[in-house]
Amino acid sequence: METLRFILDNHGLISLLLGQHLFIVALAVGLAILTGVPIGIAISQHAGLRRWVLAFAAVLMTIPSAALFGLMIPVLSVVGYGIGVVPAVIALFLYSQLPIIRNTSTAISNIDPALREAAIGMGMSTWQRLRKVELPLAVPLIMAGVRMATVINIGIAAIAAYIGAGGLGSLIIRGITQTDTRQLLAGALVISVIAIAADYALYALQRLLTPRGLNTSTLIARRLEEATT
Repeated sequence: METLRFILDNHGLISLLLGQHLFIVALAVGLAILTGVPIGIAISQHAGLRRWVLAFAAVLMTIPSAALFGLMIPVLSVVGYGIGVVPAVIALFLYSQLPIIRNTSTAISNIDPALREAAIGMGMSTWQRLRKVELPLAVPLIMAGVRMATVINIGIAAIAAYIGAGGLGSLIIRGITQTDTRQLLAGALVISVIAIAADYALYALQRLLTPRGLNTSTLIARRLEEATT
């Protein structure tokens, strides 16, 4: 009850920190989609290249978040952005690469070859085949990767408060330093709620973007998703 009362009494501050938190995550994941999806498409038909790219992305995921944020400080200090939003966005961008690249490459590479041959037989160019056939079929699994990256980054973004990026992690840090359980729990609770809300919102977007005929084939997408997790 004390935690809920603290949230209600400080809703203005929490709304401000929530906006900062969502901005950092949305910017990082948005940039990761712009790079990760094309990379996933490019490596989908090249097994050797795919293995190396995914291995590199997996290595990035294994770096502890505190260590990665710390590494950003001396590197970006050279250009005047050692602390704040910029290093936080870059770190979260790197963490987003693996699920998006992996799911995109898996989705594209598992498309039925007969569909590609049919598209070629209809005279479609590579770009037309990708836009009209392959990407619509790959949407469910690509969006699953985006959902995964978003939920992961909502949690990791809390640590970005240690480098001055703001966000809901500030409440957790204050709660720890001031031995105030209310602030600590308030930050953790709001982060958990927005992670769940973001996952459901992106799932709704996934269903909206998925061609109507594919909504009856979600079992295939789920099996592919399970194979990559």
